Amino acid sequence: MEIYIKNILKLLGEDTEREGLKKTPARVAESLRYLTSGKQQSLDTLIEDALFDSTMEEMILIKDIELYSLCEHHLLPFIGHCHIAYIPNGKIIGLSKLPRIVDFHARRLQIQENLTCDIADSLMKLLNAKGVTVIIEAKHLCMMMREGEKHSATLKTSVMRGVFRDDIKRRSEFLSLLASK
Repeated sequence: MEIYIKNILKLLGEDTEREGLKKTPARVAESLRYLTSGKQQSLDTLIEDALFDSTMEEMILIKDIELYSLCEHHLLPFIGHCHIAYIPNGKIIGLSKLPRIVDFHARRLQIQENLTCDIADSLMKLLNAKGVTVIIEAKHLCMMMREGEKHSATLKTSVMRGVFRDDIKRRSEFLSLLASK
């Protein structure tokens, strides 16, 4: 990968032997491997034994999970926050696993719309939840740095599964809790 990155830098008119760029191909390769490492992981291994029996029947919500991913169209980052809620169906998941699930799906080349669905679908399957909802709010550097240069534009995507899609009261409760500080 380093050879290709070095060649790209040369095609951009850079002197790859100057001090500031000598180690850049190795750094970029290492960075790309890390930023796309989600494909090399297993969700089952990530979760391990963090599913617990529970009689909880009400909503569990975690807000403002930091999120960093790479747009598959331009290989530029999108950065934002993810909000997740679920209604248990006999099982809950360890709190620290929710941000890890977000990172697991975010560390790959993709689009935000699919990322939102992937997180929700994973949680529905893992928990056999009565409902899951995921909202992602992110700024895309491809919009901010390229052509349109829309610096304040934020993309919001939402996915509602199970009772969140079918029950307006549950949906309203989620949106109300999301808006509160």
